[in-house]
Amino acid sequence: MALPAYRLVNGDTGPQQQSPVTCGSACLTVARMLVDPAFAHWIATGDGARPGSPTGHSPAERFAAYERIVHRRTNHFALSAAGINLPWPRMLGTPPWGAKRELELGAARHGTEYDITLVRPLTQDRLAAAFDHLNSVVAEGMPGLLYVGTGLLPRHVLLILPGNGDDRLDIYDPSDGSVRARSVRAFASHNLGLSGWDVPWFVVAPTRIRTVRHGIRQRRYATLADADASPA
Repeated sequence: MALPAYRLVNGDTGPQQQSPVTCGSACLTVARMLVDPAFAHWIATGDGARPGSPTGHSPAERFAAYERIVHRRTNHFALSAAGINLPWPRMLGTPPWGAKRELELGAARHGTEYDITLVRPLTQDRLAAAFDHLNSVVAEGMPGLLYVGTGLLPRHVLLILPGNGDDRLDIYDPSDGSVRARSVRAFASHNLGLSGWDVPWFVVAPTRIRTVRHGIRQRRYATLADADASPA
């Protein structure tokens, strides 16, 4: 029997980050839960552990253990077919490039590609356009990340949840596990009010391109909907 999909929407409460520097890792672990029902089931129940899964006697312990794995993976040097992952001190949180790599290698639907966009310097009009674009791409079913902070520095990572196509973003905040909706006005006017941070800095969002690899061949799809078709 197919396992139910894990979902979070405005008003729900999800897992909390387990250390002051793992907000990004918590977001990426929840992102994997959203696209992998078996993984979400293991977090919730402990059943169906895959080879190499960490141990934990409760959902919070299993979530924390996997969060630590993600943090190591996003911050260490790696050279693979997926490219180079540059190292970053763990005490400084999760770098956007490490988060992008984690999303593309399993915390999003297989083959989904992501882009990193610096939005801090944008005017209100351009921030509103960036919000609308982000809203449209996550509405197709893939999560994104939003780095927020003060006017001087990014300080926190949030998960942009797959939405319902309305004019607001549902945002998971790992500091307390809450899910809150925010409007384009709050985003564009630097008034997000999430964990005390207001200013959007970076967006890590799906590109609407999906790559499926078959040996040395690659097929690129223009939309996520097309990616569900069987490749030739």
